[in-house]
Amino acid sequence: MVKLGLIQTKSYSTNQKGISRASEILEKLGRKETEIVCLPEQWLKNNEILDFDLEFSEFKKIAKDFSMTIIPGAFYEITKRHTSIIAPVIGPEGEFIGRQEKIHPYGYERGIVKPGNEAKIFNTDCKFGVIICYDMVFPNVANTLAKKGAQVLLSPSRIVRRGIEPWQMYVQVRALENRIPILAANVENQRFGGNSIIVDLTENNKVATTKITRLNGESGITREFALDKYEKSRKIRYSDSNKFQ
Repeated sequence: MVKLGLIQTKSYSTNQKGISRASEILEKLGRKETEIVCLPEQWLKNNEILDFDLEFSEFKKIAKDFSMTIIPGAFYEITKRHTSIIAPVIGPEGEFIGRQEKIHPYGYERGIVKPGNEAKIFNTDCKFGVIICYDMVFPNVANTLAKKGAQVLLSPSRIVRRGIEPWQMYVQVRALENRIPILAANVENQRFGGNSIIVDLTENNKVATTKITRLNGESGITREFALDKYEKSRKIRYSDSNKFQ
């Protein structure tokens, strides 16, 4: 069993106020022995992070104190060479262990963001992949991660209110397609629609259906998963897939 967490944020007047408030929620989840937690995409006031170690020093301490893996969200990283959107991963020893680049920049991002070219697997309390927002629209991202061995997918997202319904449909379909649970975090404020979503799966006589939990307002939640139960169904699912042109 593994305990997975999701945090839904709101708008904050400064990065420090946002990080301090999220740290309070992370500590609450830590006291519940939550092992992996995901936050939304671009939820801070200044979404260009110049020094991830400095900016997220509180998160690193919490990760170490509670042996927790934290995906702080996804943010712009600007270097002399290029601009990327990355989701860093803080491991349970309190250090950054890797990053996932956004593979499909959305809309206005296309002109300024260099796309990522790899769907990566991280392995702490379980094997997981990170899908950043718009990457959820493309079936091959989730499929590639699952076929590489991901047992769960976590998705930092930032979805406007009018996009909530299709976004939640995408998340559910990716979970069903790959027989894998997905936790997707969103921002909730005047523009962005919240409704962060946990999609679990149940199966009855070979028919899989989704079991959905939604978040309201600024909040955090923990759910316990027996990830091994999905593996047999996932293997059968993939074995039924035929190659064709």
